[in-house]
Amino acid sequence: MSFFGRLLVPWQKFTRVLASVMPKGLYARSLLIVIAPMVLLQSAIAVVFMERHWNLVTFRLSNAVSQDIAALIDIHREFGAYDKGDEKLEEIARKRFGFDAEILPPGPLPPALPRPFFSLLDRALSQEIGRLIPLPFWIDTVGQSDFLEVRVDLGDGILRIVARRSQAYASNTHIFIVWMMSTAAVLIVVAILFMRNQIRPIMALADAAEEFGKGREVEFRPRGAREVRRAAYAFLEMKRRIERAIEQRTTMLNGVSHDLRTILTRFKLSLALLPDEPEVQDMAGDVNEMQRMLEAYLAFARGDLGEVASPTNIPALLDVLRQESERLGHKTLVTYAGEPIATVRPDAFKRCLANLLVNGLRHGETIALEGSCDRKFLQIHVDDDGPGIPADKREDVFRPFVRLDEARNQDEGGTGLGLAIARDIARSHGGDIYLSTSPLGGLRASVRVPV
Repeated sequence: MSFFGRLLVPWQKFTRVLASVMPKGLYARSLLIVIAPMVLLQSAIAVVFMERHWNLVTFRLSNAVSQDIAALIDIHREFGAYDKGDEKLEEIARKRFGFDAEILPPGPLPPALPRPFFSLLDRALSQEIGRLIPLPFWIDTVGQSDFLEVRVDLGDGILRIVARRSQAYASNTHIFIVWMMSTAAVLIVVAILFMRNQIRPIMALADAAEEFGKGREVEFRPRGAREVRRAAYAFLEMKRRIERAIEQRTTMLNGVSHDLRTILTRFKLSLALLPDEPEVQDMAGDVNEMQRMLEAYLAFARGDLGEVASPTNIPALLDVLRQESERLGHKTLVTYAGEPIATVRPDAFKRCLANLLVNGLRHGETIALEGSCDRKFLQIHVDDDGPGIPADKREDVFRPFVRLDEARNQDEGGTGLGLAIARDIARSHGGDIYLSTSPLGGLRASVRVPV
């Protein structure tokens, strides 16, 4: 592998890990795009401020304090031997430097205090005192006190200085940090409000497309940015074209249905006028079979799209199917869990389940209807104890006019449209039908539609 190839592998791993932790929603990603550069910029400003301003000011203040202490040491050396010389030193320190100073008797300095983990003041003040005053010294900058203490061993005594921390430390830096965080918070709030208003029209468009995909009525008005409105108008135009195509197809099918039914009715009248002979009875049976097949073809082509979705009591619908199954002499079990009301096209959904039930009744003695509904999906399982369908042929039975040797997808007219119609109805609700092995030993047909 080449050098660039070796570098590409860890980079691809990094990008996969980054993609897994990044937010998936457009709202969160948009906020990240707005907030991340702002946070990086604020961080860069803070680092520059810390390095260039805070450190510089603190070191200069510490240098000034160290020079004042060195001046007091020089005063002590020049005038300390005179009467009231040290008193004059203390007065000068108080009035001119703002220190509390005193000369303590000779003795050892206190033990060194533990150095803070991060204390710019301790480092700066120690460095400046050590540079300007070549004498043993001890400082105390630890704690939350507003004062600091410095002791210098003069040989003939200990010079003790107590000063305010602000004299050696840029203590007002927090004002800059608070200001920076406050402005960042305001910008983040503005970004959140702005992005929410921008994302809301996109979410409304997505909800409208999802509702239309489920076969429900859609009330949607384009709004938002120009690009979002353009997408919304394109969606509405697509919706109108689809509805117009469906209306034209329905009108054509109604015309075809009327014309063919008229011809079949004439056949029936003609046969009714003929003598009641076996040949005539056979012809009448063929005409009835043609009428059933015609109704099946038209139902498949029409897809029951004219029905409006409405809240439906699913357990009651399953109970009706159970009664119809038991009237045909089959043992039928029904179980249901979850929210009983789901928004579907009731007649179409019932026909979908009825087609699955009829296929189960043809090849099994025991039927089980199991339903469940949560906040996202309604799922119905239709199980039977029949011979089932091989796994490699389960998708074939959904193809229109296809009948396996076992005829598992035959409807009452024998057209091979039973499961095709059922899947077409499920997909018109935004869902689908899946076939698998039933716990009863036969076939399980699972209808899963969003709610």
